[in-house]
Amino acid sequence: MNNPLILVDDDLDFLETLKMRLTDAGFKNVRTEKDPLKVVSLFENGEVFVIALIDMTMPGMDGIELLEVIKNTSPRTECIMVTAVNEARVAVECLNKGAYDYLVKPISQEDLVFSMKRTLERKRLLDILDIEKSKTLPQLINAEPFKPIVTRSQKVLKVLKEAELHADSEVPILITGESGTGKELLARAIHTASPRSKFPFTPINMASPIASLFEAEFFGHTKGAFTGAENGRVGYLEHTNKGTMFLDEIGNLTFELQGKLLRVLQDGEYFKLGTSSHQRTDVRFIAATNEDLDKLMAKKMFRKDLYYRISGGLLCLPPLREREEDIPLLANKFLQDFGSSYKNCGIEEEAMCLLMEYDYPGNIRELRSIIQSAVNLAQGRPISSNFLPNHLRERKSISMYQNKQESEPIVSLEQVEKSHIIRVYKKTGRNKSRAARLLGIGLNTLRRKLQSYGVE
Repeated sequence: MNNPLILVDDDLDFLETLKMRLTDAGFKNVRTEKDPLKVVSLFENGEVFVIALIDMTMPGMDGIELLEVIKNTSPRTECIMVTAVNEARVAVECLNKGAYDYLVKPISQEDLVFSMKRTLERKRLLDILDIEKSKTLPQLINAEPFKPIVTRSQKVLKVLKEAELHADSEVPILITGESGTGKELLARAIHTASPRSKFPFTPINMASPIASLFEAEFFGHTKGAFTGAENGRVGYLEHTNKGTMFLDEIGNLTFELQGKLLRVLQDGEYFKLGTSSHQRTDVRFIAATNEDLDKLMAKKMFRKDLYYRISGGLLCLPPLREREEDIPLLANKFLQDFGSSYKNCGIEEEAMCLLMEYDYPGNIRELRSIIQSAVNLAQGRPISSNFLPNHLRERKSISMYQNKQESEPIVSLEQVEKSHIIRVYKKTGRNKSRAARLLGIGLNTLRRKLQSYGVE
């Protein structure tokens, strides 16, 4: 976990013990300081720490005073107080001053790590609420893992910030969005930004898997576990241990397999096919779906307990039609990807207008295919509308016709009738009998109307 933490205590041995325990538990960015006055300077100079763990009794400034300074200068820093005295009065005072938790020495490894993780979880949830309420664009602290996601859309940037906050936690994540919106790309970015980045990222497409085959691949199997199992197999769970597993299109998983997956999510335990002893795995799960899981749950096709387990962090990617400002960015990125061997290649203004006006039912994946095809057809020439698919050009013709219709003056129904009758009359060579039949009116009626129009 990469969140910056600071431990403050005048006992150096105690500080080193705490730092070692936190490092062993996966906390990578831990700073120690024995002088509370130096800590004050750090905060006043703009240093950012997510959590401050503060000893109550220190020379120069006690813990309560330091707590007040930190909360005044950096309200978003969560504080955990440490004391040798277990008194309710002291605990209440700390909480009233803004501390989130209160630990009593000696501190066990379990209590220390649990308090830190619980505090980080609280901060993560509060930060997500702040993002949803904020009208300003959030800034990524660790932007590098998210660079493959090209965007200037406010909606997407907020999703990326939430993803960054989730990345440093252990909660399972559910990514929703239409097909082609980039759910796997986002899942990879979360993995890269997480403490598990050095371990495997395993994407699995859950779309209509064959139950027996899926179990053999997912859980692994021993030699002879079933007919045709001539050799043992390491399953996805064993392969991905300490890494991240991406379960794409999880809404398609059979109900039976959902129950087996739930056990892994709850306990980290599973059975390899052909064995009766359980195995353990440490895997972070990210799931994705373009299905409406609420509807599937209502039809009893998706387990509610599994949904609640996989959606600890919920991210929703908007369709491309709701992020029009990203279309030129993405189009030019794909142009660079596919047109790198050509010179003087660009997208003409008319072609870009057509790209901007299209609604992309296939989202980013469809735009990528359109640009790839256009680059192949253009062979180094600028991409004009002629190199775009027919359905994009046809939309332009329809749009031009609609615009023309909309620009015409509004006339009365009587004027429309007069114009139509005269046009049919002239097309029949001024044959009144034939015109009356085509118009579906009587001959005398036609004569009367033509006379009122001044037409002979």
